[in-house]
Amino acid sequence: MYIWSLVLFLLLVTSKLSSADEHNHIYEDQEEVVLWMNTVGPYHNRQETYAYFSLPFCVGSKQSISHYHETLSEALEGIELEFSGYAIDFKEDVTPKTETCMVELSEEKYKAFVYAVKNHYWFQMYIDGLPIWGAVGKEHDKKFYINTHKKFDIGYNGKRIIEVNLTNENEQLLHVGAHLSFTYEVNWRPTTVEFKDRFDKYLDPNFFQHRIHWFSIFNSFMMVIFLVGLVSMILVRTLRKDYARYSKDEEMDDEHDLGDEYGWKNIHGDVFRSSSNPILFTSVIGCGYQLTSVVLCVTSFAIIGDLYTERGSLLSTAIFVYAATSPINGYFGGSLYSRMGGRIWIRQMLLSAFLIPSFVCGTAFLINFIAIYYHASRAIPFGTMLAVTCICLFVILPLTLVGTIVGRNLNGQPDHPCRVNAVPRPIPEKKWFMEPLVITLLGGILPFGSIFIEMYFIFTSFWAYKIYYVYGFMLLVFLILIVVTICVTIVCTYFLLNAEDYRWQWTSFLSGASTAIYVYIYAFYYFFFKTKMYGLFQTVFYFGYMALFSGALGIICGTVGYVGTTYFVRKIYSNVKID
Repeated sequence: MYIWSLVLFLLLVTSKLSSADEHNHIYEDQEEVVLWMNTVGPYHNRQETYAYFSLPFCVGSKQSISHYHETLSEALEGIELEFSGYAIDFKEDVTPKTETCMVELSEEKYKAFVYAVKNHYWFQMYIDGLPIWGAVGKEHDKKFYINTHKKFDIGYNGKRIIEVNLTNENEQLLHVGAHLSFTYEVNWRPTTVEFKDRFDKYLDPNFFQHRIHWFSIFNSFMMVIFLVGLVSMILVRTLRKDYARYSKDEEMDDEHDLGDEYGWKNIHGDVFRSSSNPILFTSVIGCGYQLTSVVLCVTSFAIIGDLYTERGSLLSTAIFVYAATSPINGYFGGSLYSRMGGRIWIRQMLLSAFLIPSFVCGTAFLINFIAIYYHASRAIPFGTMLAVTCICLFVILPLTLVGTIVGRNLNGQPDHPCRVNAVPRPIPEKKWFMEPLVITLLGGILPFGSIFIEMYFIFTSFWAYKIYYVYGFMLLVFLILIVVTICVTIVCTYFLLNAEDYRWQWTSFLSGASTAIYVYIYAFYYFFFKTKMYGLFQTVFYFGYMALFSGALGIICGTVGYVGTTYFVRKIYSNVKID
C-alpha cells in the first residue's frame, strides 16, 4: 500500500513540476533566469528532433545553475532541456554583444551545419516556460550561412516574465576552418500584458475560430437533431406498430407469420446470450468506459486550467487521470463479464488492466528503437520506461482489481428481461447488406462525418506548429460524436435483430468502432496531401501514433454504441410479454 501511495504521489508531483523562480514564475531583481536549449530538427518533421548540442554549437561560459528538473511527461515527449551557459539575470540588460564561445569549423562540423541548413533545421529554446523558435541558418546562391548572434527582447510585468522575442542576426558564411564567434544580448522592457494572457501570442484565433470551424460545429449539431428525430420517428413508429400487431395476434392466437413480420421478437430467447469471446469483449468495453472518462476529464481540466500553457502538463494530467480511473475499467468490465456468466475473472481483469498500456507501450517501444538508431531526442530513457512499468504494476493493476471486485459484487448478477434458451436458435439466411460485416462498415460513416472537420484542426495542432486551445469545441464535438454513434448503432442493431440475427453485441460495438477505420484512412490523406513530412522516422512515428489514436477513438465509439444499444435492446424486449 505504501508503494501505491508513493507512485500516486509521484504522479501528482510530476503533473505539477512543469509549472514550477521558473517553477512559480516569480523572480526578484537580478535573480537568475535560465535559458534552456531544447531540440533541433527539420521544420517539416516536427517530431523528428535531436538534442540542441548534437549540432556543433558551443556552451556559454556560465557553468552551473541553481535548479533543474525533468518530468515524466517531458521525457515521454522527447524534451531534452540542456543549460545554455548564458548568464541572464532578471531585469539586467546584457549589452553590447557578449561572446559566449568560439567554434572552429572542422570538416565534420562544417558538414553537420550544412546538412542542418539544407534540411531547414529549426531549434527550440525555453525561458520561464515560454517556447522560442529560430532557424539554424539560411541558404543563398548555393552558399550556406549560420546566424551567430541571438538578441533576446524580454518583456516583464512586475516580477513575472511575460514575453520573449528572439532575433537571429549576424549571418556568417560556412566554410572549413571558419572561426564562428557566437554572441548574445538581452534587453528587458516593461509591458502591461497580464501574466494570464502571456500565451495569447502563441495562439492562432484566425485558424481555430475560422468560420469553417463554426460551420462544422453547426453542421454536426444539425446532424444530431436530424438523427435523433429520425431514430425516434422510425423506431418508435415501427416498434409501436409491432407491439400493436403482436398484441392483436396474441388475442387471435395466431402465430403462423410471426417469423416473417416480427423477426426481432422471435429471437427473444437468444438475444441476451453471452457474446462470443466474452473475456476480450468485456475487457474492451471496460477500457472504453475508462477512455471515455479520461477524455471527458482531461478536456474539462484543459478548459478550466489552460493546460497548454505549461510544458508537458497535458500529458501529465492524462497519465494521472488514466491511472486514477482504472477502477472504472475494472467495475464495468468485471461486472459485465460476471453477468455473462464468466468464471475466469482474474484473466479478464488482467486483460482489462493491460490491454491499452500494452498497445501504447508496444507502439512506443517500436518507435523508440528507430529513435535510438537516429539518435533522436524522442528515444525514451530506460528510467522513464521503468517508471511507466511501475505505474502499470503498482497503480493501474491494483485499482483495476478493486474495481473488478466491486463490480462483480454490486452489479454482477444477470437481470435479463427474457430468459435465455438452452440451445441457440439457427440464424436464417439474409440479404448481403444485412450481414454484420456490412452493417459494421456502414456504421462508422456518419460518426466520422460529424468529426471530420475537427480532425483537421486536431491533426494540424499536433503535427504542425499550432497550439490547440479550443477545448470547448473539442468537448462539444465529442458529445456530438457520442450522440451520433448511439443513434447509428441503434439503427444498425435494429436491422440486425429484425433479420433474426442475435449476434448484436459485437456488431453494435464494431459499428461504432468502425469510425476508427475512416479516421485512419483520413490520416493517410492528411499525411500525403497536407504535410511535407519525410523520412523513415517521421513516417513510422506518424502512422504508429495515428494507429493508437484511431484505435482509442474506435474503442470509445464502440463502447458508447454498445451501451446505447444495450439500453435500447433491453427496453424493447422488456415491453413484450413472452410466454
